Amino acid sequence: MLSLFKRLFKNTFFIFLLAVFSCQAQTKSPKTDSTQEQVKNPSKKPILGANQTEAYLPLLKNKNVGIVGNQTSVIFKEDGSFTHLVDSLLARDISVSRVFSPEHGFRGKADAGEKVIDGIDQKTGVPIISLYGNNKKPSPKQLEGLDIIVFDIQDVGVRFYTYISTLHYILEASAEANISVLVLDRPNPNGNYIDGPILEKENKSFVGMHPVPIVHGMTIAEYAQMINGQNWLPNNLTADLMVIPMKNYTKNTVYDLPIKPSPNLPNAKAINLYPSLCFFEGTNVNAGRGTNKQFQIFGSPFLDRDFYSYSYTPKANEGAKNPKHKNELCFGKDLSNAPKLSAINLHWLIEAYQHTNKKEAFFNSFFTKLAGTKKLQKQIENGISEEKIKAGWQKDLTQYDKMRQQYLLYP
Repeated sequence: MLSLFKRLFKNTFFIFLLAVFSCQAQTKSPKTDSTQEQVKNPSKKPILGANQTEAYLPLLKNKNVGIVGNQTSVIFKEDGSFTHLVDSLLARDISVSRVFSPEHGFRGKADAGEKVIDGIDQKTGVPIISLYGNNKKPSPKQLEGLDIIVFDIQDVGVRFYTYISTLHYILEASAEANISVLVLDRPNPNGNYIDGPILEKENKSFVGMHPVPIVHGMTIAEYAQMINGQNWLPNNLTADLMVIPMKNYTKNTVYDLPIKPSPNLPNAKAINLYPSLCFFEGTNVNAGRGTNKQFQIFGSPFLDRDFYSYSYTPKANEGAKNPKHKNELCFGKDLSNAPKLSAINLHWLIEAYQHTNKKEAFFNSFFTKLAGTKKLQKQIENGISEEKIKAGWQKDLTQYDKMRQQYLLYP
């Protein structure tokens, strides 16, 4: 941190230095000038980390840079148009040596879980290394020659959304290779609450790597600080982490994502329902994949058609080449007009289990990975109410909330 201070001071970026210094604190809850300004002027639009080029370009000048990004890694203009971060950096004579792409690929077109291969970006000629193909963690050879990695991906604040797992592996590999990581922060559209069971370590997987609830209530930069500060990297590693925080942002800022973060989260309603409906991915119920209402409806051929009047038929489409129950008539519910949630809803999951004619095949092994615990499936099978299930989460959520406070950048 001291070396960063000296470099920035020599370049006269004193104001930026103060912000970065605050962001590096591992045991405090920094409240930057920008967040205080948002409290006074809540009508101001958030200024994203990527848009603050004056803050991070000096850190990239004359460096070999790697970018972890996808279709959301953009710099917005006043008129709503945007330029991709890679294009913008190259235009400013920053040496972008390679791009690392997460699940769904660099352009965000691949299906959930679909293997993504390495390639070349057709527009820029920059090599693309997939972190959702043969390896999810960059190898030493793939990092060779890099001085710094910029992580800029729009997250949705949910444990089983795999971009935070990619973040973990980037921090881990970079720490091993002594490469700095710079995170450009973006809003968390589900950042106003925390909810769900805490992941148990025996259920760790790529859809859940850390002991956090399903809805963790942190931005991507805050989460990076938590990974570092809680010593979740192996072998006592600590990443050389820098962040560019947003301006004019609080946890209650309403921010509709202008670009789909992945193919099956097409709008604000899907993103809001995702923490609740993604449980169905671990069952024999379709959660809207193969329709134009992904994560806004659910249904199955095995649900009681007398109880559920809504029906639809999943078809192959962008982001779901082979959706669950493809070309089969499914019965369920349309939640596209449901009230906005500020908590996980278990009612729909419990109701579907109670009204399936295939209880023995309702859950699959993926459900425990999503839930992070075997307990939830057993509770539903035993007829435990939603209220009682959620009451059992509260002690762990209180402890988690106390822990996460020290890494928060925004009120």
